[in-house]
Amino acid sequence: MSQRDWVAQAIRKIEADFNRSADTHLIPLALPGFPGIDVYLKDESSHPTGSLKHRLARSLFLYALANGWLHAGSTVVEASSGSTAVSEAYFARLLGLPFVAVMPASTSPEKIAAIEFHRGRCHLVPSACGIGEASVQLARETGGHFMDQFTYAERATDWRANNNIAESIFKQMAQEAHPVPRWIVCSAGTGGTSATIGRYASYRGYDTRVLCADPEHSAFFAHYARCIDGDTSGDAGAVAPSSRIEGIGRPRAEASFIPGCVDAMLKVPDALSLAAMRWTNTRLGRRVGGSTGTNVIGVLHVAHAMRAAGRSGSIVSILCDGGERYAHSYYNPDWYAAQGFDMDAADTLVRAVAEQATPLPDLQTAGDPTG
Repeated sequence: MSQRDWVAQAIRKIEADFNRSADTHLIPLALPGFPGIDVYLKDESSHPTGSLKHRLARSLFLYALANGWLHAGSTVVEASSGSTAVSEAYFARLLGLPFVAVMPASTSPEKIAAIEFHRGRCHLVPSACGIGEASVQLARETGGHFMDQFTYAERATDWRANNNIAESIFKQMAQEAHPVPRWIVCSAGTGGTSATIGRYASYRGYDTRVLCADPEHSAFFAHYARCIDGDTSGDAGAVAPSSRIEGIGRPRAEASFIPGCVDAMLKVPDALSLAAMRWTNTRLGRRVGGSTGTNVIGVLHVAHAMRAAGRSGSIVSILCDGGERYAHSYYNPDWYAAQGFDMDAADTLVRAVAEQATPLPDLQTAGDPTG
């Protein structure tokens, strides 16, 4: 088979897989303390590989195929904290390609097992800072292709249409009381989601703001704050510790994060992210991951701003993945004790904010989070 024929066949397989998939649900989330403000979570955990990253992996594979970067037998290499690697392992298996995930050693064993289920191999490195360099080296050694989600996420996605996450949200909101969200809240792992949503809203002329909620240990917030202050000197030397909220936050700001697509950012302490995750579990009757909790704190922040301004309307955020991947950590009391979190206080605080509209603590913000 020629390269052209192999690429055409590979693209058909991915498109056929897409045709077999239903859209993800948009789930109402009641905030009793905020009447007149409707909140919805886009449930990305219902993808075949269980997370928001399924969309990204599909786009990255199509982008690499269309660019001629993949061939029959190519080893696919990705730097990932887990969820992207699970999804890429799925698509590599679909195409019959070997897959290697380069991940921090702290990655959850559940994610490692999911990658191996899809016949991928896991290459663990001591720190998140080293996954890019190790991926380049592995791709060179195997003669394969480094997908590099942190560079290509924002450009691989067709942000104008093609049922991307933004188009899907606005279509699903069409019959709601407030069909155009005042805010869409997301967090950044690569920056691809915030770029897609921000670009689409601007392209379609929607009066929708994008808030990016960043976890405690991440370089995105500081990078964004410098950019909006007009500091173009760069921050290549700025390194944050590894994020305890898996899937979001990065030790360095990545090329795929586009500050101009974001209206505001919020820095969220990890204890609040996890308390919001736990509160969301009680409202939905199911377990979600820690990054969803980070998003919910962002939702509460903009809901307070809307309430203070006397505004009604809607807020949409992302349910990034399910909680089954975090049995060893977020759903293990011993993990909380080892981290030194006072979760009783954090749980009480988040419940009071969501249900009684008590104020959040003073959190770091950048941009205009009041909208």
